[in-house]
Amino acid sequence: MAFVGDSLARNQMQSLLCLLATVVYPLDVSYTSDSRLKRWFYVNYNFTLASFWSPHLVKAIDTDPNGPTYNRLMNLYLDEANDVWAAQIEAFDYVIISAGRWFYGPQVFFENGKVVGCHLCLKNNIKNLTMLYGYRRDFRTAFKILTGLENFNGVTFLRTLSPAHFENGEWNRGGNCIRTRPVSRGEMKLEGDDLELYLTQVEELRRAEREGKKRGLKFRLLDINEAMVVRPDGHPNHYGHWPHENVTISDCVHWCLPGPIDTWNDFLLQMLKMERY
Repeated sequence: MAFVGDSLARNQMQSLLCLLATVVYPLDVSYTSDSRLKRWFYVNYNFTLASFWSPHLVKAIDTDPNGPTYNRLMNLYLDEANDVWAAQIEAFDYVIISAGRWFYGPQVFFENGKVVGCHLCLKNNIKNLTMLYGYRRDFRTAFKILTGLENFNGVTFLRTLSPAHFENGEWNRGGNCIRTRPVSRGEMKLEGDDLELYLTQVEELRRAEREGKKRGLKFRLLDINEAMVVRPDGHPNHYGHWPHENVTISDCVHWCLPGPIDTWNDFLLQMLKMERY
């Protein structure tokens, strides 16, 4: 089983790893020392679990690796594979793919090796395009890679966008997530950019489903949206840092407390059972 995506995909993978570790301990068979690219083998079950860090899914080049984390200009090659995962994914029976939050930053979009536009790049000689332009093409390319791999016969799960819960401001303008309990259904909902990203994901998955059928490949929707919208209590807020760190920004994107993110794997395990039957 392989997880492809950003740190939220790694969150789910780590949750599943902890669940499996209550039964047996795996062997670390990672091919690199990079903690973002890990692989574990469960000898008792002949089962491999892997994580491929690829927050943009496609080939991406950081133009300023030493720059600020939230404002780096990325060159995204929208029609090219990220070989970090694409070159190894054929061997897996199940692939869980997701991406989202890294697309909010400045990006220059390339297609056929040429610049076609950008998002927030602040360059007057480049056509301005929306974040959704790059986002849609990234997912389309990722799914196209999977359907085009000659020896890939696995099931692909799209784990949908994990909702953020910033209140009282944006992430960099005093927003926080101080709630300690779930909210009632309808009290919060997916809206704005998050809703557009979610709908784009689903549309591209349906497109991949149609293409995959021609080869007998299966694409499944692991939709966590509705269950997670009502869980603003699961984020670390400003407790996601060491006490000695001088960090004032709250984290209302990642998940810290047990419960919410474990639900993703409850859904996944049930869907795996359904595939079996």
